[in-house]
Amino acid sequence: MSTSSKNAVQPSIDSFLLEVADVVNTTLDLDTLLTRVSELVRKIIDYDIFAILLVNEKAQELRIRFQVGHPPEAADRMRIKIGEGITGLAAQRREPVLVNDVSKQPEYISSVSAVRSELAIPMITKNKVIGVIDIEAPQPNYFTEEHSRLLTVIASRVAIGVENARLYTRVSNQAKSLLLLNEISRELTSILNLDQLLKRVGDLLTRVIDYQMFSILLIDNSGEKLQHRFSLRFKENIHLKHDIPLGRGLVGYAVEHNEAVLVPDVKKDDRYIMLNPETRSELAVPLVYKGKVIGVLDLEHTRRGYFTEEHKRTLTTLAAQIAIAIENARLYEQIVRQEKRLEQDLALARELQHRLLPATLPKMNHAEVAAKFSPARAIGGDLYDFLKYSGGYLHAIAVGDVSGKGAPAAIYAALASGILRSHAAEEPTAAEMLHIINLSLADRPIDAQYISMIYAIWDDSARNLRLANSGLPRPIHCHKGKATRIEATGLPLGLFATAEYDELGISAAAGDVFLFFSDGILDARNRRGELFGSTHVEKIVESHATSSAQQIVDAIYDAVSAHAAGMDAFDDQTIVALKVKGSRTRK
Repeated sequence: MSTSSKNAVQPSIDSFLLEVADVVNTTLDLDTLLTRVSELVRKIIDYDIFAILLVNEKAQELRIRFQVGHPPEAADRMRIKIGEGITGLAAQRREPVLVNDVSKQPEYISSVSAVRSELAIPMITKNKVIGVIDIEAPQPNYFTEEHSRLLTVIASRVAIGVENARLYTRVSNQAKSLLLLNEISRELTSILNLDQLLKRVGDLLTRVIDYQMFSILLIDNSGEKLQHRFSLRFKENIHLKHDIPLGRGLVGYAVEHNEAVLVPDVKKDDRYIMLNPETRSELAVPLVYKGKVIGVLDLEHTRRGYFTEEHKRTLTTLAAQIAIAIENARLYEQIVRQEKRLEQDLALARELQHRLLPATLPKMNHAEVAAKFSPARAIGGDLYDFLKYSGGYLHAIAVGDVSGKGAPAAIYAALASGILRSHAAEEPTAAEMLHIINLSLADRPIDAQYISMIYAIWDDSARNLRLANSGLPRPIHCHKGKATRIEATGLPLGLFATAEYDELGISAAAGDVFLFFSDGILDARNRRGELFGSTHVEKIVESHATSSAQQIVDAIYDAVSAHAAGMDAFDDQTIVALKVKGSRTRK
């Protein structure tokens, strides 16, 4: 090109460089950038064969990222080592390489037939070669030094644009990956069935890495072997039975050393155990929960070098969430098993407690009895019992309330019930029976456990009631339609071995009602926190004084339920009512 020609094109070159700068600065999509660069270069150099190659730093080779005129299959497969070929020399020397006749260049690597001349310009930014712009022509001596200088200026600007686009792509991909990983993590932590969880892990992982073979292995209870818990082979679920000792194979190594293992070619790694003949590359990442390795994720592919460092980082990040999800699912399964055992135990406990209660109510000539027990939980600590003394006319009534609720209270109630029944044959008085039970429980002290009890003996022949109380709410006596509290009190049983108990005697008349109950009746609360209270009980007994014993018990329970509607029962509830037969004498 002559000097006059150069001067003639200078203004257009200036505007062209401004256009290049505009392209570089206005797009962050790499494909768009490279396409527009190729279009701009064509404005100053009429080419048929054009390529932009980018450096793969790990492999130290050039790979075609954009091309015009190259056979697509050859371009996809082409890998040019730094220092090889015209483009490799340009990258190695960090300067343009202009070849007027490639047939005279032994370094030339042919991609397109009938090429005679080539111009390769390195793209350099921040003192680093990131790629090469390469132009080829079928004519010898096609490219000039002016072309070389002009493309060098263009390449320096394009290099900046390529790096910006790469950075944007990396950041964008990372953001998408983080969003995807977050989405996957949220979904996984909501699955509490272990088998369903592992299957879902396999499904969701395809959104991150397009693997061909996938396995999750978990450390067994012995802590010495890895067991296959879930495996996919080319999207088909398969069951693998063989276990792998810790330390063996790539998965065993990953677990034993608590580090991710990335192997581009398994045939070149002595640690590999050939289980799948098709496998060429493998990625194994340990599953770690609270600093302890619980298993391993294993991905395999039939292509060598398929998995990348980015795959490794992504899977390592996801593995932490998967480990948490697996432990949550395991814990849930353990809780479910424990709940099933507990339900079985509670069912047996309910049956046993039901067996401890009287099977039938006592039959008496001059009185009728009704009783009801409602535990606050599945089983409770209240009890009631009826015992018949010799002679047939003395009937003992026991109502008890153990401190606390649930299984411990029920067991303590069973203990007290056993003591009660074992001494009933001695036919003690009411006070004597409380004294006997108190001594027996005091000899077997259990922290924070005691029982409050009323023991009453009804003389059905004389219509007389004798009773003693050890901490239960004062019983109610309704006489001539007027309810009053019987002033019988005492210390709970099992706390003080030296406690003494007083005994009261009451002569009853026809129509009288005696009511014994636990404090769960009085302590029932409504939504405003108000107690049901003893006054409420007295009013119900008075209003139902002419009713049967069973009707009185039902009326009290109905009133308590209505009062505490919508509230959980705070304590066990027990009522025993004794109604003297016959009509009251009206005066």
